[in-house]
Amino acid sequence: MHPATPAPADQPAQLHGSLPAGGMNRRHLLRMLAGTAIAVPAAGLLAACGEEEPAADPNAPVNISFFWWGGEARAKLTEEALKLYMSKHPNVTITPTWQAFTGYYDKLATIAAGGNAPDIFQIDDNGLAEYAGRNVTLDLSKYTSSNKIDVSKHPESLTKYGQLGGKQVAIATGENTPAIIYDKTKLGELGVEAPAVGWTYEQIIAWGQGITTKSGGKYWGLMDPSSDYKALWLWLRAQGKEFYDGPKLAFTEGDLVGWFKLWVDARAKGAIPPADVCHEAVTGSVATQLVVTKKAAVSFMWSNQLSEMQKATKNDLAMTAYPGDPKGQWARASTYWAASRTTKSPDVVADIINFLVNDVEAGKILGVDRGLPNNLDVRKAVSDALTDQKMKDTVAFENEITPKFGPAPAPPPKGHSGLRNTLRDIAETVAYGKQTPEAAAKQFFTEATAALA
Repeated sequence: MHPATPAPADQPAQLHGSLPAGGMNRRHLLRMLAGTAIAVPAAGLLAACGEEEPAADPNAPVNISFFWWGGEARAKLTEEALKLYMSKHPNVTITPTWQAFTGYYDKLATIAAGGNAPDIFQIDDNGLAEYAGRNVTLDLSKYTSSNKIDVSKHPESLTKYGQLGGKQVAIATGENTPAIIYDKTKLGELGVEAPAVGWTYEQIIAWGQGITTKSGGKYWGLMDPSSDYKALWLWLRAQGKEFYDGPKLAFTEGDLVGWFKLWVDARAKGAIPPADVCHEAVTGSVATQLVVTKKAAVSFMWSNQLSEMQKATKNDLAMTAYPGDPKGQWARASTYWAASRTTKSPDVVADIINFLVNDVEAGKILGVDRGLPNNLDVRKAVSDALTDQKMKDTVAFENEITPKFGPAPAPPPKGHSGLRNTLRDIAETVAYGKQTPEAAAKQFFTEATAALA
């Protein structure tokens, strides 16, 4: 098997801050999380002894650790928003730490296993059930029910997408959806039409084959998305199927064989590059995407990544929906803000989260880097104030495509974060010709059964 590759990054970055480094396999990660003991403070201990607990001083110094993944552009925007919060709350010091997605969850697991998860940390639906299920996350329900985290102007679907077991375990940072990002400049040079919403996979593969032919085989039409869990998920949903049914897979080995064969055939037709070319981009890093490195006309990404990718190339980029019926897509939480159950300042943590998702000034700073703002008033203010054309394009795309979406599924179960890596590794064995689609599908289902157990 080709060496395992990390999960796709939302956006790449260099490591900043002082959180300890750590890398481990999934089994080790789960063992560490399973051993995490989260102590619940004995609130009211003084009162139990006949003494009143003194009221907390609202002006006392508070230190908050804040951890996320992303690119340099995201880091700059996030740090600017946090500085704005601190300017309004001089007693609060927020220590930001950020890095690339690669190794992010390994590092978070290392810290959480020591009972010292960051006060606020970024998470996505791949780790949501994992961390909430192991009591790493703070239950934010009392803050949403009391409007201290105000979700009254958020789409209900986004709020619910952060709920598990009757608890609000995280707050969406924004609304997002998968999108294919294509090189508009290159298509113009080749005299090729742009891909459109509703194209089938067969159509876009034939289109990609034409691009490769027109370029004399020196440039390819498409990135190979066979290892991309979200591409597989949308392909399944467009056929009326799902990825999960509770804690089990909702599709068959035969479905996965069909998915792998689709891309084996696409490679044979020249629509996608050789495995070695594709391998450099499977991490999802913006810097290595084939559209950015000018090796292919299409990369399978997220809508909020258009602006960041545009900054990495001089060619004009644009986007459209993934192939297939748009009903397979849904309005997703791009990422979430979660809080640690061991935080010493839960009220301040809740206030910071509320500020990031509901404050208009903060919204204008953050833009649509993590998707369209949850708060619909903030979303309008941000949209009206945008000067980055690609961010404007992102808003326009979301507004156009959202009415065509199908209903959102439940958040993925525990085990999903590792399972998407499993899909990536196994799909690459097919791409490199080391396994047949049938053997690869069988291996995936064997490993998936164990991972989801």
